[in-house]
This record gives sequence, structure tokens and C-alpha cells, in this order.
Amino acid sequence: MTTRQCPYCGIAVSEERTECPHCHAAIPEIRLHRQHDFHSDTEIRKGLLYVLLGALIHYFAAGYSAMQLPFPIQPVVTVLLSPILFVGGLGLVLHGYYQRHRAYSHTVRYR
Repeated sequence: MTTRQCPYCGIAVSEERTECPHCHAAIPEIRLHRQHDFHSDTEIRKGLLYVLLGALIHYFAAGYSAMQLPFPIQPVVTVLLSPILFVGGLGLVLHGYYQRHRAYSHTVRYR
């Protein structure tokens, strides 16, 4: 059984108790959280932007649009570059969600 000190009178109190047996003061519950990781949010936003950009480039470069582009597009753009941009964006989105989940799962609670 672990103990902690009462913040008011200083005697040792069991971890499970919410009230000090000596001075009858309520012992507050302390929660330690990691600060929100804003880096994961920016990764998610960047990833979604790259996915959208890759899809738009592929849509117009592959000729799915009724609009004709005034300059020719090399086939390597539709075959290789736009799918790489799309998949890279998906990777950033998944990595951002993983980082966010990892930051929230390491929350520590103390009583």
C-alpha cells in the first residue's frame, strides 16, 4: 500500500483515501496531463492538404476534367508523382493521428 502526505497537516495518508483521518480535510485529486501536441494537428492538416492536392493534380492531369489544359502534361505526373503525393499525404495524416493518440494515452492520474 502506498501513502502520500496530507497537504494540510502533513501526516501519511493511504492513496485510496480522499479525506485525511487526522484533520478531516478533503485531499484533492491531482491529474497530470501532457500538454496538447499541436505538432500532430499540423501534420494532420498538412496531410489532408497533400491528399487534396494530389487528387486535384491527378484529376486535371489525367484528363478527367472537361476543361482542356493549355500545356501538355507528362505521363509521369499521372502515373507516378500525383499518387506519391496522395499516399504521402495519407501517411502524414495517419502519423498525426498516431501521435495524437499516443499523447492522450500517456495521461497519468494520481489520487
